[in-house]
Amino acid sequence: MPTAAPAGLPTFSAHTRLLVVAPHPDDETIATGLLIQQVREAGGEVNIMLLTAGDNNPWPQRWLERRLRIGSPDRQRWAQRRCAEMRQALERLGLSQASLRPLGWPDLGLSSVLLRSTGDAVAAITQEIDRFTPDLIALPSLLDRHPDHGAAHVLVRLALVGQAASPALYTYLVHGKPGKAVFLEVPATQAQIANKREALLAHRSQLALSGGRMRRLADRPERYIDACQSSPAAVVLPWQPPRWLRPWLRLSVVDPTGTRGWAWPDAPLERTRDGRFRLSSSAGGQTAPCFARLSSDLPSPWIFDHWGWCELQVDPATGDAVVAWSDRAS
Repeated sequence: MPTAAPAGLPTFSAHTRLLVVAPHPDDETIATGLLIQQVREAGGEVNIMLLTAGDNNPWPQRWLERRLRIGSPDRQRWAQRRCAEMRQALERLGLSQASLRPLGWPDLGLSSVLLRSTGDAVAAITQEIDRFTPDLIALPSLLDRHPDHGAAHVLVRLALVGQAASPALYTYLVHGKPGKAVFLEVPATQAQIANKREALLAHRSQLALSGGRMRRLADRPERYIDACQSSPAAVVLPWQPPRWLRPWLRLSVVDPTGTRGWAWPDAPLERTRDGRFRLSSSAGGQTAPCFARLSSDLPSPWIFDHWGWCELQVDPATGDAVVAWSDRAS
């Protein structure tokens, strides 16, 4: 029997096919635990595409295993533990083991996978989409500060190029601020909220050191951005990095034709009258969708992106790429 969905979301029914894109074990519960339950209760099907096993997670592992050094076998063991926790969480959300589709990419390495093996990575995601044929995909927001989340968004968007029937796309934000984004909020029953909390408890390794933060994230209302409704926001890049830092910065551009990258001083940039930057047509990005990333080569203990990704819209008249969706700033 069809279930009335929140305003802006499609009506859920036995024909609904939801694909959740989870960069790490626990993202599926924190970001989409209510949505999964509502689709299942309407009789629809849900698959979880897990991009990494969450193996690069050293501090909880050091704490729980009482070890300082983390080697390759230790990371493999931790990955198995986190995936086992995720399977328990999925059961509590009403999903079978067959719903989990792991790709096994490196944790904290999705940006490298995207930039160095763009074609192979996009092909792997395209294969999963073609196999499951979803009509609704929940994926990380481009605004998310975690580099794996931003890269996951870009990979899925590229994988959908050329699809005969493009599914509805709803993005979720786990790490970061929404800026000016307009969200669709998913209402839930008390039973669904309780089930989501039970599913979170299955991720015991992540609760050990960050239980309070994890519970706060999971207890937030589930909100999504309709990716198809995002509209142009600016005609310049959203970043103005300080001059002293520019020698250590790298600008990357990705579109369906491939990946291009430059050290910031060598990038094909033009200055606008107000002193900001825009890409020239020589930067590529003449095929939509097109994305740009600004990153630093300097080592840092901080895993989150300071600049991250923005989406570029190709101007058909000039061939130039302009910012289509970003709330980033310098």
